[in-house]
Amino acid sequence: MTVHDEVGAVRPSTLAWVSRHLEVGERVVRAEALHGGITSEMRRLTVAGPDGGTRELVLRTVLDMEDAADYLDREVCALTQLPGTGVPAPELVAVDATAAHCEYPSLLMTHLAGRTVLADEGVAARVPLLARQLVAIHALRPLARPREYVALTTADTVVVPEGADRTAWAAAIDMIREPPPPYEGRFLHRDFQPGNVLFGPGPRLTGVVDWASASWGPTDLDVAHCSAALALLHGPQWGLRLTEAYEEAGGVLAATASERRYWPVRAGLTYSEELRRVSQPWREAGRTELTTRFLAARLDAYVTGLMG
Repeated sequence: MTVHDEVGAVRPSTLAWVSRHLEVGERVVRAEALHGGITSEMRRLTVAGPDGGTRELVLRTVLDMEDAADYLDREVCALTQLPGTGVPAPELVAVDATAAHCEYPSLLMTHLAGRTVLADEGVAARVPLLARQLVAIHALRPLARPREYVALTTADTVVVPEGADRTAWAAAIDMIREPPPPYEGRFLHRDFQPGNVLFGPGPRLTGVVDWASASWGPTDLDVAHCSAALALLHGPQWGLRLTEAYEEAGGVLAATASERRYWPVRAGLTYSEELRRVSQPWREAGRTELTTRFLAARLDAYVTGLMG
């Protein structure tokens, strides 16, 4: 979703910094706020050249994050390794991770064609595309391995939804008290979900954005994170369908039933802490029915189903 914006809305020092990274004779002539981001302020910038042609860039501004520099540095590390891999990701133009030149930590990158699609309509066609893209990401062997994945949710931080199946949730919470199953590490996007994927007509997957959480860890974790998002957006059955589609596309998940259940349960419990945070951008994108209460009920159904 975009909102037309004046170029003057881009902060002066940031606009000057952006201008220094343009080609000779180019200037920013338009800025549009991109809604849907959670951690950053995003703007699409239209850049006009001296010949009258235009191109588009995307400016990420991190307004209120204690570890903004680390956050942007991790995205830079991922973006610099993705060109030539076949994964449709933005290309890095410039970064000011410590706000040495901009008002806030900022990152400038190329713009990808396509749009995020969160509607129920067409989800059956999009899920196999998501699965195939995840398989391709997990097949990458980066020269510089990203940091090991971090699982922030603990048994003590899970937020049990009001009216949830207490027995099922207690069993799920007990499950993540245990050490994670052994795994063979792979390159992970770590926040692969419909809000970070762009589609064109067809449908056709045209881009994967927001690489700041790229990590090294189990493929199950990426699949489980996206599955939980699909379950919240479209219903629990679509979370389960992604797992099937991932294996149909050649992806490899944990070998045993207990190991395969651990990661989806952990991902579901992680979302229990994020419902209000994810609900807002989804509603801004047009899914007005996805209130925090509505998502809590869907999450309960999903977690309860996983626990059998």
